[in-house]
Amino acid sequence: MVFVTTQALAHELCDETRFRKTIVAGLQQVGNGVHDGLFTAQSDAPNWGLAHRVLMPAFGPMPIQDMFADMHEIAAQLTLKWARHGPSTRIMVTDDFTRLTLDTLALCSMNFRFNSFYHDEMHPFINAMGDFLLECGMRATLPPIIGQSSFRSATKKYWQDIDILRSTASEVLAARKAQPTDRKDLLTAMLDGVDSKTSQKLTDSSIIDNLITFLIAGHETTSGLLSFAFFQLLKQPEFYRKAQAEVDSVIGRDAPIKPEHMTKLPYISAILRETLRHSPTIPTFFVESKTDTVIGGKYAVTAGQPFALLLSKVHLDPLVHGDTAAEFNPDRMLDESYERIQKAFPDFWKPFGNGQRACIGRGFAWQEAVLSMAMILQNLELTMDDPDYELQIKQTLTTKPKGFYMRAAVRGGTDAGELGARLNGGVGGGSVGVNGKGVKGGKGGKKEGRAGKPMSIYFGSNTGTCEAFAERLAADAVLHGFEAAVVEPLDKAKGKLPKGQPVVIITASYEGEPPDNAGEFCEWVGGLKGSELEKTAFAVYGCGHKDWAKTFHKVPRGLDEVLEARSGERICPMGLTDAAEGQMFTDFEQWEDEVFWPAVEEKYGASGEGEDGLQVSSLSVEFSSPRTAALRQDVGEATVVEARVLTRTDPWERKGSGEKRHLEVQLPAGVTYRAGDYLTVLPVNPPGSVNRVMRRFHIPQDANITIACEGRTSLPTGTPVPVYEILSSYVELAQPATKRVCLLPLIYLLPAYANHRPAVHPHPVRMHHLYYHQNRPPLPLLQPLHL
Repeated sequence: MVFVTTQALAHELCDETRFRKTIVAGLQQVGNGVHDGLFTAQSDAPNWGLAHRVLMPAFGPMPIQDMFADMHEIAAQLTLKWARHGPSTRIMVTDDFTRLTLDTLALCSMNFRFNSFYHDEMHPFINAMGDFLLECGMRATLPPIIGQSSFRSATKKYWQDIDILRSTASEVLAARKAQPTDRKDLLTAMLDGVDSKTSQKLTDSSIIDNLITFLIAGHETTSGLLSFAFFQLLKQPEFYRKAQAEVDSVIGRDAPIKPEHMTKLPYISAILRETLRHSPTIPTFFVESKTDTVIGGKYAVTAGQPFALLLSKVHLDPLVHGDTAAEFNPDRMLDESYERIQKAFPDFWKPFGNGQRACIGRGFAWQEAVLSMAMILQNLELTMDDPDYELQIKQTLTTKPKGFYMRAAVRGGTDAGELGARLNGGVGGGSVGVNGKGVKGGKGGKKEGRAGKPMSIYFGSNTGTCEAFAERLAADAVLHGFEAAVVEPLDKAKGKLPKGQPVVIITASYEGEPPDNAGEFCEWVGGLKGSELEKTAFAVYGCGHKDWAKTFHKVPRGLDEVLEARSGERICPMGLTDAAEGQMFTDFEQWEDEVFWPAVEEKYGASGEGEDGLQVSSLSVEFSSPRTAALRQDVGEATVVEARVLTRTDPWERKGSGEKRHLEVQLPAGVTYRAGDYLTVLPVNPPGSVNRVMRRFHIPQDANITIACEGRTSLPTGTPVPVYEILSSYVELAQPATKRVCLLPLIYLLPAYANHRPAVHPHPVRMHHLYYHQNRPPLPLLQPLHL
């Protein structure tokens, strides 16, 4: 084994054309528990490539932003625990950050709750994982001559821990299969994802391998990062105050933290970067040479030679950082300074690994760390339990501070109760909206006989972001007199780029390589030699992340250059966006509205404007209320302006027993009410009851049903209606079933619809159609409430 301690050699060893990741003793021991998981498999293992391609979309910018609410919930649990303990209680920092990161990963990735903050004892999975990792480190240090049989009790415990890890993951998987959900998390991606290259899906064993892998790799590193960061802030209060002031300025003292804040806290990002530079939680990663080669201009090495990149030394190279290399100073890692160093000394900072084997969950970990630090600084004042504490390191496969304790008090004179009410009062939603350009003047609908001019849109995307941009551009095309006849992966354009129409290419780079569905196209276009793309009008839009400075926007820039070099005609300047800034959709819309469409309309003379100068949309919106017609209720929408309980009940009685309520209802315009009249309420079943039925009969959330009935019915007939809407608004789910309840025909239908088991109805039931059994009354309408 050769140990590397300088930035220059590390940069050379990060060249994936010459070197590749190797699995050393410690990871081999972890592999006994997770087999070909993403972290432990060799790069040429089929299961690694399959899982990597399937799971990449789950870690794109949009899915990670969608996880914000779950991350916020767990971060709030940690903050409230510290607040409720108060300044008289010592906080074991690494333990609580481990609870934070593990609970966050489990909730976001598989909708599983360890509820670590509500138990003194850790979940058996957590204890087993900690012991398993410790034993992996111990086993890796044993000389080959000493067999594991020499330590029988430790070996027995090691395999028992593996059984706990795998059985727990198996239970989570079995529960999800038994109760499918429309939740778009990591487990859904594993179950439903199809490999773009092989058309294969992950096996149950591979899903279990990777569930455990993410829990192990994700929680250990992020908990160590946060522990080291707060140690440094408490040792150097000037950095603590600057970070806290940034939070107060950007978010506010009492305001909720929202997804858009995550990219507006540069000093917190600098603290996290500097923490990983100074104390990398994975202090070493390993590569091996692919062939015989020379490194450093003078050191000959043979194929297969292993190297250990000691990040704890590489990150502190004085040739990069000067005499202050060993000092902790976040200012050196602020965006401009960081980018300047990265350009001058590539690969000087590699805490997330390298190349195609870099950490797939980096964006997840970063959002979690920024959110957690911001929430703690916003709401708590932290102090060192022992002001004389000096950093000690605990190392398994990762590193953490050892014996580090803090104390916490609520900021601003409030108490834990007020803080809890504020943190639990709701999270600012982070949703990506539809393009807001819409239709001017309220005139909609595509004009009859008016066909848009053709254009083709191609995307290269592993995570789904560029594909989303392509779909958005296609939807906007009609507003400008165009029709996107083609919206396909970039590889579909290999050898057949259209001519005589706009061609838009939207793509990203992954460590300088094209996305999985763009590699063939890039290879083809790179091999052209002449003027093959003459009369091809093109525009390129690129996505990237500036932390990968060496390959930032490499693929889109390269395509933009080579398309022009092969005589293609550039429609407009290339558009670029940086995922690190968190404004990807805003950047795309700005390029689309201000650069792309003006250039297209100037070149092709096309416009989506009608004779009156109004934009024409392909959308037409019409509101209706089919429920009132189907239920034969001539009703309007009223407003409850007051509701209060009039009676007092014994606190020991069942909640709601014998209650009388006063309701005041504001009637819709034109409706009158006299004493003795009835007020009809059209009820809705609770979502939990509806979802229970959907799960019971394995009905997809977006399934539609078409109902046919020759007699009278209170159900909508003759048109597709969502099953969810039927169960929510047209049938009674709360009352016990009786022999005459006519929900039975629907229940007979549902198993047949789901293809789960044969329908038990005595007569045939056709898919999507509901026929009543002869002499059965129609489904009952829930009785009106008489007030």
